Amino acid sequence: MIMRLALSDAGPAISPISPRRGLGAYEALWLEKGATFKTLAERFANDPSALPSDFVSAQLADQCAADVLARLKKAGVHQFGVRIHHAGDYPPKLRDAKHPVELLYYRGAWELSETRCMAVVGSREPSEDGIKRAARLARELVERDFTVVSGLARGIDVAAHSAAIARGGRTIAVVGTPLGTCYPKEHLELQETIARDHLLISQVPVLRYSKQAPQHNRLFFPERNATMSALTEGTIIVEAGETSGTLTQARAALHQGRKLFILDSCFNRTDISWPARFEAEGAIRVRTPEDIWNALGQPPSIPDR
Repeated sequence: MIMRLALSDAGPAISPISPRRGLGAYEALWLEKGATFKTLAERFANDPSALPSDFVSAQLADQCAADVLARLKKAGVHQFGVRIHHAGDYPPKLRDAKHPVELLYYRGAWELSETRCMAVVGSREPSEDGIKRAARLARELVERDFTVVSGLARGIDVAAHSAAIARGGRTIAVVGTPLGTCYPKEHLELQETIARDHLLISQVPVLRYSKQAPQHNRLFFPERNATMSALTEGTIIVEAGETSGTLTQARAALHQGRKLFILDSCFNRTDISWPARFEAEGAIRVRTPEDIWNALGQPPSIPDR
């Protein structure tokens, strides 16, 4: 756990924030009936200087924190950190999200969140060409000193993470599960590598996740896409179907004022219409990689090695 001093707009607060009590309070809020990212964001929007611990008794917060720590320890997570809004190194850019989260769990090198980041996302069932495109983009982002951000899902996400690591670059995984859970399970080794050598982030409440049915936990995945977008300068969509969760991130990117890139191959498909809709709203159609690099103020493409 990491202790940070509370911060306000006027400077350091008088008393320190307890990360343990803060995470316990966050978890307790999620156990309230009807709690969602939207309802919690609205509560904090009505009291912008509030902390999770302002809405929960110390006794309940401490009880929830002890439960979380026990569950994470049982899952093999012995070291992790939290970032709480108004405390220490919480990234201000996350406030651009429609429903900004008040607390993030993480494992690894938090400082990676302060580097130049680009998200590479797409289908869980991509074509072979899609996998190759994702890997190539990740490698070139690494060459340009960007951190590659994705969601550790099957398909495009794993291709992007793996290519970034293989090229010796940096990567961040924003997952739709608690830190002590891996989905899908076959990505556990990659998740542990990212947690150890890079950065793994979760906004998913441990107790709520453990107490509700799996079909309800699926809702955490699209919500993390908004956080993933907010952490980055832009999102590159490699491939995605008409109902893909990737489109949640596309909408978030445009809402947050981030750049949204859509590969030309998506426009050439006759079974989907979303690329044209997002282009009309400001997305950039990528006919060649130069369209990305020009928009980011980067020099021409570097030959892929």
